[in-house]
Amino acid sequence: MGNVSASSAPPPPPPPTSVPAVPLQFEKTDSTTGVAPSTPISDRLENPGTIEDLHKKCKDVLPVNFEGAKLMLNKGLSNHFQISHTINMSSITPSGYKFGATYVGTKQICPTEAYPVLFGDIDPTGNLNANIIHQLGQRLRAKVAVQVQRSKFTAVQMTNDYRGDAYTASVTLGNPDILNGSGVLVMHYLQSLSPSLALGGELAYQRGPGLPGGHIVVVSAAGRYTNGESTISCSLGLAGCHVCFHQKASQNLQVGVELEINARLQESTGTIAYQVDLPKADLLFRGSVDSNWTVGAVLEKKLQPLPFSFALSGMLNHTKQQFRLGCGLIIG
Repeated sequence: MGNVSASSAPPPPPPPTSVPAVPLQFEKTDSTTGVAPSTPISDRLENPGTIEDLHKKCKDVLPVNFEGAKLMLNKGLSNHFQISHTINMSSITPSGYKFGATYVGTKQICPTEAYPVLFGDIDPTGNLNANIIHQLGQRLRAKVAVQVQRSKFTAVQMTNDYRGDAYTASVTLGNPDILNGSGVLVMHYLQSLSPSLALGGELAYQRGPGLPGGHIVVVSAAGRYTNGESTISCSLGLAGCHVCFHQKASQNLQVGVELEINARLQESTGTIAYQVDLPKADLLFRGSVDSNWTVGAVLEKKLQPLPFSFALSGMLNHTKQQFRLGCGLIIG
């Protein structure tokens, strides 16, 4: 919920994870008086992004723990093409080798984003994960994700995001099967009501022979409130509730709080996380603790002047007496 030896070409920019910023809107003047309207620029509504990124600020603070040893080699072949080699050794997740590639096109949207973007990875057995992101127009963006396991398509997802001046509408189609009449259709809508408040909703429709009555519909509401450096986001539906709080305490410290409630299983989990960023020391640390007494932390350190990055992960569950340790080295 991203690097290359000094002799190689610089790697392409990373794939975009959020909706591009809306172009600046200049003030319009009255045709008779020539005076600009009284509404301040700061009070004008902006695009709220997608519901998919509703909890992104809080999620980015949470550590992503891993177990075992991981070695990754990144190499940029040109300004638009980059490849990677990853070796993973773990007793929990499948171990082995993966080859990855990323291509960034020449259609420049802004200084930090270009399209189309193609990225994915494949292992020696043929298991494939592939993604395509392309900006079809000024307001329309398309995304396609495909997963192949054991020479069979196990997951296909197609998404279209339409970005208005103060709203975003998205349609996602997952695993469509016309012959069997099965698949998942999800529609998102998020509207900015004020510079601080955005509200929206989600409608999910799933059809398949294994479902009671042959189909199911789930409706949920979503909202986000921003006040300075604080952000509160919430998703509420019949299946449960998901609430996140993010606070940027300083230039080096961020704090996040997450609460997930599952009404069907009658379970809830609360998590407190923090992120410490020390640019002068080339150090990034993320830590968390939840209501299940699970403590996790990830430390990332750049080994300057070498093009190496070292990662150390640790996770401990006190009640289950489980401990997992992971270390990784990224070259490039």
